[in-house]
Amino acid sequence: MTRFPVVIAVDVGGTTISAGTVTPTGEIVSARQRGTHDDPGRAEAAIEALIDELRREGEGNGFEARGIGVGVPGPVDTVSGVISELVPHVPELGGRPLASVLAARFRLPAFVDNDVNALALGEWMFGAGRGASSLVLLAPGTGFGTGIVIDGRLVRGAHGFGGELGHVPVKFDGPPCWCGGRGCLALYASGRGIADAARARVAAAPDAALLRAAGGDVAAITAPLVFRLAAAGDPLAAALVDEACQALGALIGIVVNGLNPEVIVITGGVAAAFVPLEKRLLRAAADYAFARALAQTRVTITPADKAETMRGAAALVLYEMERTGS
Repeated sequence: MTRFPVVIAVDVGGTTISAGTVTPTGEIVSARQRGTHDDPGRAEAAIEALIDELRREGEGNGFEARGIGVGVPGPVDTVSGVISELVPHVPELGGRPLASVLAARFRLPAFVDNDVNALALGEWMFGAGRGASSLVLLAPGTGFGTGIVIDGRLVRGAHGFGGELGHVPVKFDGPPCWCGGRGCLALYASGRGIADAARARVAAAPDAALLRAAGGDVAAITAPLVFRLAAAGDPLAAALVDEACQALGALIGIVVNGLNPEVIVITGGVAAAFVPLEKRLLRAAADYAFARALAQTRVTITPADKAETMRGAAALVLYEMERTGS
């Protein structure tokens, strides 16, 4: 019986673990989901259970799994295969050699990397950057992740911290960031950063429209609410969105001048809010980037979904198997 090759791809999120059986061309032929914290503290067991389900189902349908890829929300030392301790949304994975654990458990090549690195590989291999030799992915979500592919190689750095452009300073006298730095881009253009800034500003404006829209509850102010009120003409919300656009434009300038990629992809949970602001973003980028370089860079805003994150984990497997010859 002829079996068709596939990989098993897993995206570990703060609330949901998504897993799929994916062909080498990026087609998802089967998918599963589980809550990350359905069984608190046992995310690793949930990952293994999903892989086991997909593998058994695939074998019954004529597919043969050739490898496993996992994207996790934190840095990974891909040399040692150990996930960093900095995984706040899934702390039980911190310090775990997940790749070697899965390889031993399923007797398949297994690869684990930061979820945004995997997503960058997915966009480069299957999505907006297909056919390009270089791509930089900017992912404003709850935080702000980035992934870099240059000359067909994923940039990871010496210990998995390469490409953390969400934490480059865009305002040197800015407030402290949760990463320990100051004035980081994430403070101005991530979901958490926009919401935190809005909550701080309404504290001095008890009649603010943002606070009224949140039912008087400061904690209920979110980034989507800020974007919605800005579009409706609220000055406070509009100022916050202007800051977000200027900060993200500055990062585009940094990327264009520093790396000169063919493609920049903006994706992630907050990306949809930037779609109607694309021209404003590019005007802001023009304040910082070399004009000719920016004009030759394709900038695409693509709101992410679970299918894209699974394709990213699949691309990680294909990339690593090609790179290592496994």
